[in-house]
Amino acid sequence: MNITFIGGGNMAAAIVAGLAREGGHRILVVEPDAAKGAQLAADYGVTALESAPAAFGRDEVVVLAVKPQVLREVCTHLAGKLDGALVVSIAAGIRADALSRWLSGHARIVRVMPNTPAMVGKGMSGLFAAPGVDEADRAAAETVMRAVGETLWLDDETGIDDITCISGSGPAYVFYFMESMMEAATDAGFDEAEARRLVLATFDGAVELARNSLLPVATLRQNVMSKGGTTERAIARFDAEGVKAAIKAGAEDCRLRSIEMGNELGQD
Repeated sequence: MNITFIGGGNMAAAIVAGLAREGGHRILVVEPDAAKGAQLAADYGVTALESAPAAFGRDEVVVLAVKPQVLREVCTHLAGKLDGALVVSIAAGIRADALSRWLSGHARIVRVMPNTPAMVGKGMSGLFAAPGVDEADRAAAETVMRAVGETLWLDDETGIDDITCISGSGPAYVFYFMESMMEAATDAGFDEAEARRLVLATFDGAVELARNSLLPVATLRQNVMSKGGTTERAIARFDAEGVKAAIKAGAEDCRLRSIEMGNELGQD
């Protein structure tokens, strides 16, 4: 595949790394920061340019990997150069209709909501295909994102907002819980290195157990608890403090903010 990344930030670099590991792709990165572009070229053997080519081929995949706030300006510069190329946008909030409008009516657009574990090849990406996308385009977009983890196709574009509040922002929720457990560990007398080791091993083991078990996670949680025991006491406090309700409410706030950003950033 011929793949051009517009922007060479962290997420773009993660995807480039995954594609480079696979091999067989021709990868170009357009990155105005010459030093950053040179580093990507050195690390992954890609071609780096400070400005976009004059034209793209129809068989090319163009990945928009810039901040949402500058995406309109970037699209304005790209409009008329795409020659029908497949556009894959990983920019949060900007809807397909806005992208199409800014790209002078371009139709082959796939929106993606990745997450930061893509940086270690453990990402979870939600994808939505605009009406102008065919099965070959879907396969190409999936090839790009499968290089850094799992994918889930969404039937409706509103699903991007839904997945944002779960897998998109979800790593932050997990890190927040990790922070809390590490602080509890240091309060109990462990040093920071020991606290980190204990918590990371606990999360890693719990995820692996859930992945390999046919049981619901609620049952796995109950299996740790014994009546009148230590774990039951901790979960009782979580319930009394409304921890589960707060997590669900926070995720809903995240979803609503994703919708707001689409309304705000997609305006002409």
